[in-house]
Amino acid sequence: MSDTDTRNDAAAGTTDRPDPAPHPVASADEVEAAWRDPKLANVLYHDWEAQTYDDKWSISFDDRCIAYARDRFVAAAGAAGWPYARSLEVGCGTGFFSLNLRQAGILDEVHVTDLSPGMVEAAKENARRLGFEVSGRVADAERLPYEDDTFDVVVGHAVIHHIPDVELAFREMLRVLRPGGRFVICGEPTRYGDLVARKLSQATWWAAARATQLAPLRDRWARTREELDESSRAAALEAVVDLHTFDPDTLARTAERAGAVTVRTVTEELTAAWFGWPVRTFEHAVNPERLGWGWASFAYRGWLRLSALDRLVKRVVPDELYYNVSITGVRR
Repeated sequence: MSDTDTRNDAAAGTTDRPDPAPHPVASADEVEAAWRDPKLANVLYHDWEAQTYDDKWSISFDDRCIAYARDRFVAAAGAAGWPYARSLEVGCGTGFFSLNLRQAGILDEVHVTDLSPGMVEAAKENARRLGFEVSGRVADAERLPYEDDTFDVVVGHAVIHHIPDVELAFREMLRVLRPGGRFVICGEPTRYGDLVARKLSQATWWAAARATQLAPLRDRWARTREELDESSRAAALEAVVDLHTFDPDTLARTAERAGAVTVRTVTEELTAAWFGWPVRTFEHAVNPERLGWGWASFAYRGWLRLSALDRLVKRVVPDELYYNVSITGVRR
């Protein structure tokens, strides 16, 4: 069997074969095929990103990100019922959400899945560095390789917008949950919030990339042409792997059709997203050696202050204008 066949099995959710190995460098034929196959695109793109993903998105496993993960979970699902004895994360990436939730005392035994073998390995390695083990499987969220009634909670962060059939994914989450078990999916883009964030990011990239090519700034602030080209290729792949944005009410109805009860959505980040996305884009557009601790502190504190402002104005701002939507529901 070829490596490509094995990766296609992973994308299809086949569970009777060993997990495929990470595949960080795709062939030209594979990339061409990925433009017509969003699941293959997700495998190739996230395998490529796996080793640098934490740096790209400023992911850590310290107090800052433990607090962020805990607060997102509590905003959606409340603070009762901890710790959940057995948890599953779908689309785990490098483990940001479930590993930080475990450190926060919300989760106990952790299982992680992702369509990308590279991401599963990165999540398991991050857990080892933190001093504990997690069980990881390469798996399609539309066909989870677990028996019915297995988990007390299913979690995910910024994952369902990558999944072609979101309702089917909710059905799978509910199937593997024990009766009364809960799913908590956070950090999904809303339709209007994502539109504004992307426009701001595009404008920031355009301005920063050109400004740093000016003679007075080029030597110290510019990224190399190779780095800029690589970022452009990444942006092109993101157009394939990002499949959905969501209206909060429509998302809730999708979960209810899948069989969930006590469904609730919460939206967060308005001005914080208007600030955060240009900041993150600027970091990718310039030489990172020029941005030190002072910049990181400015970015984080700015995000915190604007997030507090966003909570204050929530009563008068429509939910659909916020950038992030989280959703929770319960299996009957």
